[in-house]
Amino acid sequence: MKYAGGCHCGAVRFEVDAPAKIDALDCNCSICRRSGHLHLIVPRSRFKLLRGAKALTTYTFNSGVAKHQFCRTCGIKSFYIPRSNPDGVDINVRCLEPQPESLHIEPWDGRNWERNAAQLTHLSREPVPGS
Repeated sequence: MKYAGGCHCGAVRFEVDAPAKIDALDCNCSICRRSGHLHLIVPRSRFKLLRGAKALTTYTFNSGVAKHQFCRTCGIKSFYIPRSNPDGVDINVRCLEPQPESLHIEPWDGRNWERNAAQLTHLSREPVPGS
């Protein structure tokens, strides 16, 4: 299914191909806990930024691998490049339009990122045809 998405003010808009029924991750790390980001990690080929590249500003911390991109006008992080999957895009499910017809939210222990990150690497890989 193709979803539209973006920030609150509309400066940043994107499309993403994702299932109608979404399994999202609710991370308890310091930034996700504070921002309420619900994670849907997809291969980069399934994401298309339609407008707003110049409206984005990037925040990095710790290792600097994750590129947390925010709209510089309204402050919403509708997507970012995650440290666990730098070859993919992490969409904030709360920024999708329409909202998924079915949403399953699974807690994920990002406070212990080093121990748990390998659980996510498959999410940005393209599926093997016929599987």
